[in-house]
Amino acid sequence: MCELMAMSANVPTDICFSFSGLMQRGGNTGPHKDGWGITFYEGKGCRSFKDPLPSAHSPIAQLVTDYPIKSETVICHIRQANSGNVSLVNTHPFIRPMWGKNWTYAHNGQLADFQSRLATKYHLPIGETDSEHAFCWILDQLLQRFDGDEPNSEDLFHYVIGLCKQINELGVFNLLLTDGDFLLVYCTNNLHWLTRRAPFGKASLIDAEMVVNFDQETTENDIVTVVATQPLTDDETWHKMQKGEGLLFCKGQLIYQSS
Repeated sequence: MCELMAMSANVPTDICFSFSGLMQRGGNTGPHKDGWGITFYEGKGCRSFKDPLPSAHSPIAQLVTDYPIKSETVICHIRQANSGNVSLVNTHPFIRPMWGKNWTYAHNGQLADFQSRLATKYHLPIGETDSEHAFCWILDQLLQRFDGDEPNSEDLFHYVIGLCKQINELGVFNLLLTDGDFLLVYCTNNLHWLTRRAPFGKASLIDAEMVVNFDQETTENDIVTVVATQPLTDDETWHKMQKGEGLLFCKGQLIYQSS
């Protein structure tokens, strides 16, 4: 299956350290060689980099690693294809506009009978993946439920978690979803998270020989949460999410949790 990674922070933060580890799993230390993508938010705007090549061997991925783009919200995905061809159009994350915002989504897992069980009307998939189809279905349900009025964060969180549970009946559905302000996470089987805050310490990547002392890179007010399919470091405490659990982060802080 694919692997996911996301970040929510209270100050613009680069994700070079975490991405340096994750990209190695795309064709080097892991089998996820069917493309990768990452989206950074800057206010309401966002910039995305995608490549159907393995991230471990992608010049674009190396650019992202070397160029410290600072953002408060990031979503990343490395792909091991099981639905849809290996192509740019099928590469996560997927982005669609709604309520005057760019919504970014990535999915890990595989869904059965998704075309018949998740019929879409207003948001139509561009590619062939079950992942993008599920994203379009979620946006359709949100549009029909709330129309032109964007709900508050609590109502949005609980409604989307309910939709995730419906999709979960079709197979494995680990989800990352953001509008740039909030980061919503839903787990079927494998998702982990940690929050870094003062006092900061050192961290060592599992997939690359790299160590960072965050105490030298941050201020005492910084709060940074990282979500990943599997832990990226071996000397920090990662929290493993439970099946059916949902989390909502804003500026690095956990604000809602659904079990």
